[in-house]
Formats: sequence, C-alpha cells, structure tokens
Amino acid sequence: MALIDKILGRNRSLSDLSAGELRKEEILISKQRDRLMKKIETLAEQKQRIFQTGAAQKSTELRTALAQDFELKTQEQVMTGRELTLRSKELMTVSRLRLVKEGNEKGRALGRLKLTNKDVARISGWIEDDTVSQEMYHDRLDAVLSLGADADRDALANTSLNQAGQELLNMWEQMDRGKVKKEEAFTKADAAVRGRHAEGQK
Repeated sequence: MALIDKILGRNRSLSDLSAGELRKEEILISKQRDRLMKKIETLAEQKQRIFQTGAAQKSTELRTALAQDFELKTQEQVMTGRELTLRSKELMTVSRLRLVKEGNEKGRALGRLKLTNKDVARISGWIEDDTVSQEMYHDRLDAVLSLGADADRDALANTSLNQAGQELLNMWEQMDRGKVKKEEAFTKADAAVRGRHAEGQK
C-alpha cells in the first residue's frame, strides 16, 4: 500500500499531518528504504556466486538449475528495485511537505500547506508510475507544492539528488564502462563531490 493511500485510509490528508508526524513517517520510510537497498545488495552478491559456480561447473543439468536460480534472483532484484523507487518517491514527498510546514511555521513561505484531492490523486499516480523517474517526480512534486527558486535551497538539497550526488552517479557509470579503475574511483568521486560542495559555499 502506498504511503498516501495508507494515510488517507486513516481519513486524513497527507497535508493535514503536522511537521512532527511527517518526520515520523520520514524516519519510517527511510528505514524501509534502507532494508530494500540491503536486499538489492544481497541479491547482487547471490547472483555473483551463482554465476561463478556455473562458470566452474561442466554439468549441463547443474548449469540449467543455476541459470534458473539466477533468473529468479534477477526477477526479485527488479521487483525490489521498483519498490525502492516507490519508497524513494514517498520519502521525497514527506520530506518536501515537512520542509514546507516547518518553513511556514517559522514565517518563511516555502510553498503550499494544503493539497487538494486532485493534487493527492496526481501525486499518488506519479508515485506508482514506473515510467516517472525520481528526477521527473522531483520536478512535478515541486510544481504541485509551488516550490520555486525562492525556496530554501539548503534545506531542499537534503531531500533530493543534487549536483554533488550526480557526480557520484557519473563515477559509478564510468566504472561500469571500464573508464575508471576501481582503485581510483573513490578518490575521484570524493574529490568531485567535495568540489561541488565547495562551489555551493561560494
């Protein structure tokens, strides 16, 4: 059950929750997301062992069984990945709303406090839609909440992937393509992220 549906099941709108209640939801979703990330990591390790075992065997029957196991692990990995994306969108939602509420409580108008039924339906649909990436969802959610260039950039940076995080993604992709050696990757990624943060402080 999606987060918004669960909350609406209590006859409360997501925007009716206080900043404290949203923070509790945020912590809960973060723990769920961490478990999913660990599960994906474990599945990847299991697939590596299955692959290596099959490479060392010559029995057709054994390789067939291992291939089936590998396929099942892959399917489970894909399903878990989809759930991870959903949890990440939910985390972004409650984090954004919490920041809006906290900002308004402190007299800084960061965005809309109330969401209409139409808003909630759109947000819920985007969360469940696999074709809506986290980046797309981030932009659409900000539009619904009317979070623009005048929003608290430092606070919002904590709830989405910024340029520093993108540098890390780029480094992993370069490793996948063999453009960067594993031994050098961390040092370069760390330097790139530090550089982005330094630019942001200027």
